[in-house]
Amino acid sequence: MKIILANPRGFCAGVNMAIESLDRALELFGTPLYVYHEIVHNRPVVERFRKRGVVFVDDIDEIPAGSTVLYSAHGVAPALRAAASERNLRAIDATCPLVTKVHLEAVRFAREGYTILLIGHEGHDEVIGTMGEAPANIRLVQDAAEVEQLNLADDAKVAYLTQTTLSVDDATLIIDALKRRFPHIVGPSRDDICYATQNRQEAVKELVPEADVVVVLGSQNSSNSKRLEEIAQSYGKRAHLIDGVREIGPDWFRGDETVLITAGASAPEEVVEECVARLQEEFGATVETRTVREEHVSFPLPRELRVLSASGSV
Repeated sequence: MKIILANPRGFCAGVNMAIESLDRALELFGTPLYVYHEIVHNRPVVERFRKRGVVFVDDIDEIPAGSTVLYSAHGVAPALRAAASERNLRAIDATCPLVTKVHLEAVRFAREGYTILLIGHEGHDEVIGTMGEAPANIRLVQDAAEVEQLNLADDAKVAYLTQTTLSVDDATLIIDALKRRFPHIVGPSRDDICYATQNRQEAVKELVPEADVVVVLGSQNSSNSKRLEEIAQSYGKRAHLIDGVREIGPDWFRGDETVLITAGASAPEEVVEECVARLQEEFGATVETRTVREEHVSFPLPRELRVLSASGSV
């Protein structure tokens, strides 16, 4: 067996920042510490923090007044910020700056009177937060077929934005359909799909022709991880999206395959290492790391944590 380790893989700058923020908040404030939604969409990461006393909630009303809450990397709507303020919560905003960029674009387009067509997945935490910035102005579009069903005039004043963790190819298809339907549509000054999502997809596309089987480390509710599995399948490859080594099936491998291993942007490297070790132990696999793109992006901790860390007090 030969293992090809795709690089880049795993944690992106936004996930690193969010996890470091929660670690630092635990140091500063102790427990109980509340997080609105999962800090990132990765089950092992969430369970690790839950064991340390972090409480993950889906309703701000679940948090006792006066407590500390950290907003996840996916961002939140203004109404939720207001609700937190009313409950006198100490809020730490660990929203990924690339998600914040989309929020600001939504506010700008809404202020300029555009109907905003948000390309994304219904119910995703990021989509809920973005739509909350201008709910009267934003409509969700999930695929090219929905473009034709929009009840807008062809010359309507429209703009588009995208969820940051989409498939680049799928988003392009929808954007092209929007441009055909609305020739005067405007979009963001720079692509909304985040650099890490694009880079991980590019690595899979480049390396998957060499593989017989693809293993993607990531959770089922992780949009960017799911896209990696789908890309591999689109090349006709057997692909498996798993949280960790215990989910490897007994009949997945004969022992003579080339296995491409990658990880979504919210999956920790330790789960990758455990899978590699399992395949080395069981099949004597050799490992080759293949770097498709270098990444040197980092984001600072939220201002609230930087101020407290600098002052040395809570």
